[in-house]
Amino acid sequence: MERTSPYQGLGARAYWRTGYAETDYPPADIYRAKWALSKDDKIVTAGSCFAQHVGRALRKNGFNVQDGEPAPSHIPADDLTTYGYGMYSARYGNIYTTRQLRQLLDEAWGDAPAFDAIWQKDGRFYDALRPNIEPNGFASEADVRTARAEHLAKVRAVFTAADVFIFTLGLTEAWFHKPSGQVYPTAPGTIAGKFDDKIHGFVNFRLAEVRADLVAALTRLKALNPNLRVLLTVSPVPLTATASDAHVLAATTYSKSVLRACTGELYADFPEVDYFPSYEIVTSSKAGAAFFEPNLRSVTEAGVARVMAVITAAHLGGAPATEDAPASMTKAERQEKRANREERKERRRAGKGA
Repeated sequence: MERTSPYQGLGARAYWRTGYAETDYPPADIYRAKWALSKDDKIVTAGSCFAQHVGRALRKNGFNVQDGEPAPSHIPADDLTTYGYGMYSARYGNIYTTRQLRQLLDEAWGDAPAFDAIWQKDGRFYDALRPNIEPNGFASEADVRTARAEHLAKVRAVFTAADVFIFTLGLTEAWFHKPSGQVYPTAPGTIAGKFDDKIHGFVNFRLAEVRADLVAALTRLKALNPNLRVLLTVSPVPLTATASDAHVLAATTYSKSVLRACTGELYADFPEVDYFPSYEIVTSSKAGAAFFEPNLRSVTEAGVARVMAVITAAHLGGAPATEDAPASMTKAERQEKRANREERKERRRAGKGA
């Protein structure tokens, strides 16, 4: 039959009805890996909080996810993530923006600007670029500088040896040091330090800025390892709060849209860059609120497992192991999950009595 439209004869995944509305969920064909991921590949992970799930699921399925900054033996398993260990391939904590990633790599290779890198609280000292890795801070500024130098050495080592870099983009909003342009992972005064509007500013990065920062970061990494492959994802976790003056829902939509547009452009422009649709799987109309906890922000264990099953199956060629709740979950995370479960039970009991 002669084609009268360019939409005739496309595969089922190209049509809303056959590719989404009438399929199981997530659709079996939602992700086609651009390149193969081997269990021998040295995988480095970084990004926003959702990135932890990707690394954990791959490690559980036998992939070679790097841990270049392992925890000392005296820290209990329950406290590992509280101190920033076991979350990513180095102890950098959450990297929410592409500017933060770019500046971390710049600093690791000797191009860091001078800025107020050390914050104080209650007589203790904190690394402003990873303020939550030591919940009680350091004893002195010298201790902060020593720990950071050791950390940057680990960053250089793990990225230099990487075969695959998996990065989850989380936010477009950030707070920064006005004199130097250095961005922070959290606003000054939130964990430590003190906010001063004379030296601290707010920025909501635009698409061109997000893209430029990510391209610059990947260019640096590719110079170290020309064969490096990159897998990008976008976190489905909404903003906790926004400083943009928009409603938090609109601000979240803006942020995620910019990040998704950036990853789409890099996927199209660079053969070594792949994109995995974790954001789409969790936030689609078919998933609804089912993949979120009652706060409509935290992704449920079932939602995470569903997403991770798609990525691991694509690279394993079969049914992967599901992701259980992490053994290294903090006490606070366990308490939050228990509270969420009790809240759901109370709602069900209230519904039955109505």
